[in-house]
Amino acid sequence: MAPSAAYDEIADWYETEFLPQQADTDPLGIRQALTTLLGPGTGGTCLEVGCGTGIHAAQIRMLGWHPAGVDLSAGMLRHARGRLPVARADAVRLPLRDARLDAVVAVMVHTDMPDYPAVLREAARVLRPGGAFVHIGVHPAFCGGFADRVDPAAVVIRPGYLDGRWTKQSWTTEGVRGKVGATHLPLPALLHAFLDAGLEFVRFAEGGAPVPIVLATRAVKRDSREGRSVRI
Repeated sequence: MAPSAAYDEIADWYETEFLPQQADTDPLGIRQALTTLLGPGTGGTCLEVGCGTGIHAAQIRMLGWHPAGVDLSAGMLRHARGRLPVARADAVRLPLRDARLDAVVAVMVHTDMPDYPAVLREAARVLRPGGAFVHIGVHPAFCGGFADRVDPAAVVIRPGYLDGRWTKQSWTTEGVRGKVGATHLPLPALLHAFLDAGLEFVRFAEGGAPVPIVLATRAVKRDSREGRSVRI
């Protein structure tokens, strides 16, 4: 029997209650970051790891890419199937051959993944040399169980940033983290994981105010034969 995923229990709530609260708005700059960092496509496939209900598929398609998605949660994929081609799969074992894709994206999911460094290595495996990996995630320096964001004008950083742990502690009861938990990586550990996977940083972006909530980056796969990246 296939394992259940944390999001299976909240998939309907996520689709019908949580997402409508954010409709037609971009307060964290997620859509802006995706547009800027992914950029226009030429008809190639862009794989979204942890695609959830597929809410980013339309934007990826508008940018000129063919979206496809993988997720571990059957409940979330039930909502995604009308939005993009999907497969149920673990992001650390993608059902793709080496060097098949021009782009892979991960949008607001890295804290859902217990071993994100392994996900980055797997993304690099399926990317062609010069292919782009776009990461958009909660800001590791300002978001997590250690960050009290009750005051919208400031963030209080409590002990725990350096722990690199999983927790359900959250500053709000209205969001996702209090329901499914989150895995935290300090900023150096997160950035080193990209480099260790053979991904070279190209651009960065932050989103949210007055203190950033989102950290995003575009990285490209280095050509191991030449020891350098080939940008597309």
